[in-house]
Order: sequence, then C-alpha cells, then structure tokens
Amino acid sequence: MGHQTTPARTEDARTLGSEPRFGLRHRLTRIVWGITWAILASSWTQPLYGWRCFLLRAFGAKVGQGVYVAPSAKIWYPGNLVIGDFAAIADHTDIYCMAPIVVGKYAVISKRAHICTGTHDIDSEYFQLTTTPITIGDYAWIAADAFVGPGIVVGEGAVLGTHGVATRDLEPWTVYAGNPAREIKKRRRFERHDTPVRGWREPKQRA
Repeated sequence: MGHQTTPARTEDARTLGSEPRFGLRHRLTRIVWGITWAILASSWTQPLYGWRCFLLRAFGAKVGQGVYVAPSAKIWYPGNLVIGDFAAIADHTDIYCMAPIVVGKYAVISKRAHICTGTHDIDSEYFQLTTTPITIGDYAWIAADAFVGPGIVVGEGAVLGTHGVATRDLEPWTVYAGNPAREIKKRRRFERHDTPVRGWREPKQRA
C-alpha cells in the first residue's frame, strides 16, 4: 500500500505562552541530522535517492515509495516531515519544518522554493516565534523560488508560479502567481497511478 500523507506530530517542543521551545534532545537531534545529511547525502549520492530516503526515515520522517529528495535540499527537522508516494523535492529547496509539513503524492517542490512553518509575532515586544503546519496537496507544484508561508494549505493539484508568495490557502486545481499570490486560471484535473522515474514527474513508460 502507498504511504498515507497524515501530518507528522511535533515532538520535543514545549510552549512558553504562544512561543514553541525546543528541548535539548530536539536540538541535539538537529545537530546530528545536519552533520549526517551534509556528509552522507552530499552531491556524490545524487543517483542514490533511495539512500537519502533511508536517512530521512532514520531521523523520523515519514517517506512514501519512489520519493526523490535532492542532496542539496535543506530539511530543518525530519521528524516533522511527511512525504507522499512519488513526490519530489528539488535542489536547494528549504523545508523549514519547525512545525509539521505534509507533501502529498506526486507533488513537486522545485528548485530554491522555501516552505516555511515559522514566523514571529510582530506585535509582541519579545518578537515571539510562532509555528503553524503546512500541507501541500497531491499533484501540487510549487515552482522555482516560490515561498509558502506558515499555516498555508496548498490544495490538490494547485500550482504556485515561480517567485510566487502564498500568504493564504491555494484552492485545488488552480494556478497562482505573484506576490502575494493571485489566481491566474484553473488547471485541468487528472490522476496518476504510474511509477515515475526516481520520484520525478516523467513516467517510466508513456502510453
């Protein structure tokens, strides 16, 4: 059976007022994770996408089958990451999962996109950190250099164009662009049941 994209649970986080506080174990895990990914998932592992998925799972991520995560992708804390079957996270993406991030099946996050669950309360004299989960639906595409902010739900099949900034939810099967992102047009609905090449968009065999 395929992997179900159920949101991950945030562990080792405590709250002071409305601000999350991450415990010592959490911080140490992130340090070890950063060293592990830098050494064992560097550019020499480019064709070994299964190996990188293994590393992600070893640190708590829930990763479906056929997933592709580029070696240069930056993932803040794997324990807050859920990736559905045949999804792809491209080069130099920043997956800032201070809170859970769910990426649906066949979804694509393109180069240098930033998926950010953390922000600060500008009305707080302490500039308090706040975190809110993000969901990116099945078949969605976050194009190169786009930004998805805290708490956003990117609907099934939605597209956020290059350099687009999502500050509110994106409706399913709708194309958005701009800063802030605005609706451009509707997208044709489809379903996929094929096995793509290394978790990417292209199927192994075309009809």
